[in-house]
Amino acid sequence: MKKKQRTIMEPICAVISIFAFLCLWHLGVKGELGRLMPGPVPVIWMFLETMFGGTIGSRTMIVHILYSLIRVMAGYLLGAAAGVILGLAMGWNRLVEAVFSPLFRIIRPIPPIAWIPISIIWIGLGEDAKIFLIFLASFCNVTLNAWSGAKNVDKDYILAAQMLGARKSSLLFTIVLPASVPSVFAGLQVALSSCWATVLAAEMVRSSEGLGWIIIAGMNNNDMVQIMTGILAIGLVGMLLSMIFRKVETRLCRWNKSDS
Repeated sequence: MKKKQRTIMEPICAVISIFAFLCLWHLGVKGELGRLMPGPVPVIWMFLETMFGGTIGSRTMIVHILYSLIRVMAGYLLGAAAGVILGLAMGWNRLVEAVFSPLFRIIRPIPPIAWIPISIIWIGLGEDAKIFLIFLASFCNVTLNAWSGAKNVDKDYILAAQMLGARKSSLLFTIVLPASVPSVFAGLQVALSSCWATVLAAEMVRSSEGLGWIIIAGMNNNDMVQIMTGILAIGLVGMLLSMIFRKVETRLCRWNKSDS
């Protein structure tokens, strides 16, 4: 019964909180703030108009979203694959950890936006530079969580498997990897949010489409409605990505139930 009540209450609370935020936003721009910032009505209207036929630049909002999603998914998947491999290897093998952990600890605190000048010099101004920045945002988060997951596997499980004659390779795939899955999924979710946030910085590198470009073009044209529309689109798509990821995690990790 409690679960059913929670299922009903969560969407109701979400609608109430969003409605309250829009009301506060609408009331806030009635004063001096209205000279600097548009209200929710023109922003939502522009978002809906550009979703269904209207254009920003030469493309509709859906096309801009698709361009950003393709860039994010390319960098995210590459970074996630590399991060899982390196993280598990560092957590499982002390020699790999000794070699790579110092370099990783140096790279991890550097924000992806700091790599923009270097990415332009190394890679150029094409799509590869954007994917490289998003790759870094994904790689660091996934590596850290996979490393932590493999490092903190219960030693009793490993000792029990060794007593039963399990080989080292079997230990990795039957004990360490399954035990690390919850931590890896946590890293994947954080990485997805980080990658979506990084798309703005990535699309500052010579772009003519994408949600980041919408904001940069609006800034150059002093168009606050366009800027806020781009921000709204980034927030909505980011929320949908997070919801989809949580559903996938729930399906794949039924044994790892979480109330969060």
